[in-house]
Amino acid sequence: MARFLLPAAGMSGHRKFHLAWFLNFTVDEWNKPHAGLGGNPWDGRFYVDVAQALERACFDFMLIEDKLAVPDIYGGSMEFYLRHALSAPKHDPAPLATLIGGMTRHLGVVATLSTLSYPPYLLARLCSTIDHIAHGRFGWNIVTSAENLAARNFGLEVLPPREQRYEMADEYLQVVNALFASWDKDAIILDRERRIYADPTKVRTIDFAGKYFKVRGPLNTAPSPQHRPVYVQAGASPRGRDFAAKYAEVVLGVGSGVAEMKAFRDDIRERARSHGRAPDDVKVMFLISPVVAASEAQARERLDEILGAPDMIEYLLAFMSSITDIDFSPYPVDEPLPHRLVTNGESGTLDAFQQSGSGKTLRQLAVDFITGSAFSAEMVGSYRQVAEAMRAAMAEVGGDGFLITSPTHQVGRRYVTEICEGLVPELQRLESVRTHYTGDTLRDHLRQY
Repeated sequence: MARFLLPAAGMSGHRKFHLAWFLNFTVDEWNKPHAGLGGNPWDGRFYVDVAQALERACFDFMLIEDKLAVPDIYGGSMEFYLRHALSAPKHDPAPLATLIGGMTRHLGVVATLSTLSYPPYLLARLCSTIDHIAHGRFGWNIVTSAENLAARNFGLEVLPPREQRYEMADEYLQVVNALFASWDKDAIILDRERRIYADPTKVRTIDFAGKYFKVRGPLNTAPSPQHRPVYVQAGASPRGRDFAAKYAEVVLGVGSGVAEMKAFRDDIRERARSHGRAPDDVKVMFLISPVVAASEAQARERLDEILGAPDMIEYLLAFMSSITDIDFSPYPVDEPLPHRLVTNGESGTLDAFQQSGSGKTLRQLAVDFITGSAFSAEMVGSYRQVAEAMRAAMAEVGGDGFLITSPTHQVGRRYVTEICEGLVPELQRLESVRTHYTGDTLRDHLRQY
């Protein structure tokens, strides 16, 4: 039987929660049925179709993840990644976010942009531009990059230590916040009689000089509808959590079960409070990969189909290697990991994956990864069962929502349809998610409840 968290009796005054989608600008399920464009989605139209399906289902936003190198961690070679189109090729999310923003009316779109690769002035200018094109529905997923290969693509021999990366990112945020504030919201007055477009008294230089950055300013873009994009961040280490609680409006979390999810959200809210922020202004959303169908039996068959695909376990281990900077190829798949692994990369993802002390084999850890039980809670079952499990989990955690991703981390039309036209209507019937948009901007969506 599925391990579902059923709603408590009489749970009628529950809060609605938010829904978002996590994907990459990479190939779709190119060698499977319902694969969209069969591995050629580079003009973005397939992802526009996905975004429009999410918009019909009233998702808050789509988040486009990014990495800045072709991985060679698993087995010390690029071969597996290129042969299976795993994390490569991968295209820049900013142009895709711009396209999606122009082809939708309500859905928020969040692009991953690294503080390692963009000078702060260029990033602030880019964000302001996209927010205009998206009519105030753009968000920035703040990453410092966690791969040595990425660092070497930008003139560094090795990735700086995590603490230094966050020190640099903290100063980076000071710069971009000052740049967004370099124009007052009402600086453009369009006074035709006096022939004045922008009021010069409402635009100023920032003259920032810090340890890592020196920027004069001001931005040369008009103030965007949100004035600055929504900030999204996935801090997991203590330093990362503090950074997220200080700056982010959406914090992305992972946790091995509902108890850890609640502990993570409580910690983020307390850290936000210590920075003088209202905790309700910080939405904590958890990554899940539901496997759903009309019945639990059919969902189990679907899971078996996914797990039974050729090279799936190795595929998952290679994927985990690429995001943690740890080569899992030397470890026997039917034995537990011999010791707790550590990384200068994505430590939170690694800790959730390896489930220290669980005694599970590497194969079992990979299966947990694909079912989601390593990251939030196992959600495999009928549309109604999974909807009730999500509702119950949020009631226990306290909020604020879920970030859904495909179990295979490659998007296909079948999975999008199963979620948007199967799962979401059940969530709407439970009054757990919105049935229509009431605001105009991404920030409006997040502040609706």
